Amino acid sequence: MNNYLGFIGGSGLYNLNFLEDIKYHDLTSSFGKPSDKIIEGTIDGNTIFFLSRHGKGHKLSPSSINYRANIDCFKQCGVTDIISLSAAGSLKDNLPPGTFVIVDQFIDRTINRKKSFFNDGIVAHVPMSEPTSKELMILSKNKLDTLNISNVLGGTYLAMEGPQFSTKAESNLYRQWGCDVIGMTNIPEAKLAREAEIRYCSISMVTDYDCWHQDHESVNLEMILNTMKENTEKSKKFIQSISNDYYKGIDFSKDKTRNILDTSIITHRDSWDKEIEIKLKTILKRYKEVNS
Repeated sequence: MNNYLGFIGGSGLYNLNFLEDIKYHDLTSSFGKPSDKIIEGTIDGNTIFFLSRHGKGHKLSPSSINYRANIDCFKQCGVTDIISLSAAGSLKDNLPPGTFVIVDQFIDRTINRKKSFFNDGIVAHVPMSEPTSKELMILSKNKLDTLNISNVLGGTYLAMEGPQFSTKAESNLYRQWGCDVIGMTNIPEAKLAREAEIRYCSISMVTDYDCWHQDHESVNLEMILNTMKENTEKSKKFIQSISNDYYKGIDFSKDKTRNILDTSIITHRDSWDKEIEIKLKTILKRYKEVNS
């Protein structure tokens, strides 16, 4: 089975103007439409897929994104690996704006989202102790170093509901918890990717210090937008550069994501709800082929 790399672009990253052989996939899923058309293109002959998380023109708030449709449609395209790029606030002095944090842990503080493909009719409990792919993290670290983009390997992402930003009390609480960055979109994205048996890597592009910082009052929207623009250009260089290394081949033999449903589905096959089984046809395709 071939591996295919997909990218999800967050705030400021809405298109990839360097792709060749571009195709637009106007897909739908059992859960509805994704955020936008999925773009398929090539970089030096290597196929990659791209989805704007907030849609063209940034029309979707974090709570309005159809995360299940996004992941389902990536799965329909044959994507096996996702690198997520998103704007985030820093909760640490040593993670200034412009830093790319390669996240390896999440704390979920979202409250209004559909977080699983397996809610009713077919129950699954996927492990989330290590929610991101070590191999994709190391690949990303090496590429960011090569490009001289300031980065940190490892960090905890606090996922808040939004769309409002944190109060100062909340921001300080998350700092006490040891969180590194704060954002609004990586959950339930990371959880759903795991359920879909897609390896996931999250890169937070720091745009500002969250409101805890003593210099927060001096930070204005123009400064944040300028940093976001600079981060976007860096992320495009990263995407353009990393595909060659990815398609040289990565040893994912120690990563169990690819067949994680084999040990996660609890509901006995004879008891599956038939309507739910049809609804999950994309997510369950490999599992059913192997366990038929």
